[in-house]
Amino acid sequence: QVQLVESGGGLVQAGGSLRLSCAASGRTFSRYTMGWFRQAPGKEREFVAGIRWSGGSTSYADSVKGRFTISRDNAENTVYLQMNSLKPEDTGVYYCAAARFQDVSRIRSRYEYWGQGTQVTVSS
Repeated sequence: QVQLVESGGGLVQAGGSLRLSCAASGRTFSRYTMGWFRQAPGKEREFVAGIRWSGGSTSYADSVKGRFTISRDNAENTVYLQMNSLKPEDTGVYYCAAARFQDVSRIRSRYEYWGQGTQVTVSS
């Protein structure tokens, strides 16, 4: 069982930056591929970024490539999402998710555990 708790969301102006964190419980964090997803009002939850359980392999949605960076610290059981050059269309609830021993996937059902989400609002 893995419990995930996101933090770092908030209100920011367009062009600004935020850093999201996702703290995981348990001693096997390093065995989980981690993903960030987001959900805007009235839209489906979509993949944002992912990092493989072994590290070194990442994947990004085209809409955030070059602006967002995912990283992980296995010693701290934490995954991060650095978000720069934020746009109003980045607004939504951001969720982190965990998938045991898998390659990074953009498919929600591949992830076994989910956090409660953190709100990101980008004003124009």
